[in-house]
Amino acid sequence: MLTLHDFHARLGGRFSTVNGAEVIEDYGDATAEYRAVRETAGIFDLSFRSRICLLGGDRQKFLNGQVTNNIKDLKQGEGCYAAVINAKGKMQSDVRVFCLAEEILLDFEPGLTQLVTGRLEKYVIADDVQIIDVAAHYGLLSVQGPQAAGLMAALNLGITTPATPFAYTKICNTTLGEIYIANVPRLGIAGFDLYVPGPGMESALELLIKNAPTVGGRLCGWNAFEMLRIEQGIPRFGADMDDTNLPPEVGLDRTAVSYTKGCYIGQEVIARIRTYGQVAKKLCKLQILNADPLPAKGAKLFFNDREAGYMTSATRLPSLIVSGLGYVRREANQVGTELSIGTPEAREKAITLAVV
Repeated sequence: MLTLHDFHARLGGRFSTVNGAEVIEDYGDATAEYRAVRETAGIFDLSFRSRICLLGGDRQKFLNGQVTNNIKDLKQGEGCYAAVINAKGKMQSDVRVFCLAEEILLDFEPGLTQLVTGRLEKYVIADDVQIIDVAAHYGLLSVQGPQAAGLMAALNLGITTPATPFAYTKICNTTLGEIYIANVPRLGIAGFDLYVPGPGMESALELLIKNAPTVGGRLCGWNAFEMLRIEQGIPRFGADMDDTNLPPEVGLDRTAVSYTKGCYIGQEVIARIRTYGQVAKKLCKLQILNADPLPAKGAKLFFNDREAGYMTSATRLPSLIVSGLGYVRREANQVGTELSIGTPEAREKAITLAVV
């Protein structure tokens, strides 16, 4: 259960679960929440996500050998996006990494703490590294939308919000405690994450809600988040990528992989793909026509009467346009390609808009 469950319930929050973790679906009007994020700013309680910290003198060197992006050159105040993969190059999680003064913070999808911790601990041999679950100690609030910086400024916390993605700043507030504010555009727009100590969570959320009207923002739930995420073509681990996928299939080779950092678990597979050839399929952003009901996860995609891929996510936007994500084979993923969903003769059609 969310730490602030009762708080959200009093505000009309409706609840569901994602991978076993409680989330707020919406506050009664997902369409208005979606529009707030697109046009102004939306406030999300993302405390259901997993958070672990790596401590010890070898933490940076160790993590650099475990994930796909360059960790060894991160300085305090910096971070990056990365993937945890196995020796065969298959995804185990995506992670957002922040290099703090005395620890490294990893933020990732809910329900994966045991898996990611176990995967990392497997390779801790003689390293001075300790892995700690910190989700119970720090909550996660997020402000997303074109006016996110304006809402952050309205809080009057006496700081300048970080200007570059994954940069963060730390403040010590007498009411809220020790807060980390990171530049994290989760929905393809501007955005900031606030890691807040548990005792300060309610006060921090109240402060955000109080100042949201200055930019026309509002509190938002998971339904609006997912609409924006899918519309923007942003994959989510557990929905659009899992342990059967290679990072280049999901577009993570452009955002989460360093090809110059040296060795890490699974590195040989990723390097071989880059050197010798492309992957057979890639995740694509799709526009779906005449979709009622929405295509289910796993629904097959066909091109010229031949199976060409499958759906992973779909959502109906307030405009009634249906956006989706799906894996499409190389011969059929050019922009503008028309696909059918379900069977070669299916009524539902999809147009490939972009490779993610």
